[in-house]
Amino acid sequence: MTTSSMQVAVIKGDGIGVDVTEATIAVIEAVKEKVGGFELDYNYISAGAGYYQETGKDIQDNGEEDAGKADAIFLGAIGLPAIRYEDGTEISPHLRLRDRFQLYAGVRPVRAYPNAPQKLAAPQAAGIDLVILRESTEGLFYSAAVHDRCPVENNEEVQDVMRITRNTTEKLHNFAFRLAQKRKSRGKLGKVTCVDKANVFKSMAFFRQIFDERKANFADVEVGYNYVDAQALDLIRRPWEFDVMVTENIFGDILSDLAGGLVGGMGMASCAEIGDNHGLFQPAHGSAPDIMGQDKANPLAAILSGSLMLDYLSEKSGNQSLADAAQLIDEAVYAGFEANAIRPMEFGGDMGTQAVTKEVIARI
Repeated sequence: MTTSSMQVAVIKGDGIGVDVTEATIAVIEAVKEKVGGFELDYNYISAGAGYYQETGKDIQDNGEEDAGKADAIFLGAIGLPAIRYEDGTEISPHLRLRDRFQLYAGVRPVRAYPNAPQKLAAPQAAGIDLVILRESTEGLFYSAAVHDRCPVENNEEVQDVMRITRNTTEKLHNFAFRLAQKRKSRGKLGKVTCVDKANVFKSMAFFRQIFDERKANFADVEVGYNYVDAQALDLIRRPWEFDVMVTENIFGDILSDLAGGLVGGMGMASCAEIGDNHGLFQPAHGSAPDIMGQDKANPLAAILSGSLMLDYLSEKSGNQSLADAAQLIDEAVYAGFEANAIRPMEFGGDMGTQAVTKEVIARI
């Protein structure tokens, strides 16, 4: 068997980012030993609010360049509420990484697990299994403070810009349709819903126009449409009827948090941010500094993000062993919940970060 060696840039970041990153690497090392056929070389990069407080910089010198040289980037969590830039916004070098490497496809899986909290009473809620695909470089986040792109900014008025470009949106919609095809081949619904506000904003009408243009190339994929406010309602009324939802940046940011709450909380919210040449993987939750180092954090969002990273590296390298490793992690987490052997404190259980991690490793 040929062994692939790939480099992963690791940014532990702040708060529980440190805890969950270490848990994820432990799981990845365990699955590597089990499956074989690949090696990962970790390059640790210092960044985040704590680093900013110490040095006045939000990422180490050449940190962005070093991250770009890696085959994938893994990020724990960044931000501490009390530490901010001079303009009052939170420390966020990861937004620059998204922009620099054009990580346009923000993949946010949402899946219900047995014996995990379900906020909806309907029996169909046990089958929630969908993906929110959030464009991650444009939309309203184009004007995020870290980019300094406000067209009007004074003490009387501030304007932010909603930016939608054909180039990025075509790639995003193509990604959505291919993702639906891949999910359908694995027994999922295989449907793409365009989520927008095309009835009000020209930018969103353009977003939908491009969706309609791209769907012609994917005749085998079922499509649907929803305005974002109606989609928020439908994530409460009937989330089991959706599969892949493709949407603008801030809409996806909000909807993915809402959807995460349906299946237990942000401790299960994994995330991949993928561009043409780079991929960044991180749990979608924050840094939760109040529980840092206390063995209370749920590491599963990070561990499942690690699985997404291995799947991405498999596609990038053509090495099936990486995809097998990703599947084994997913199966271990699901089986652990099914056996009621994974009981995170986040859900009122008795297992902290280390215990959950050890259980996943044992099942691998």
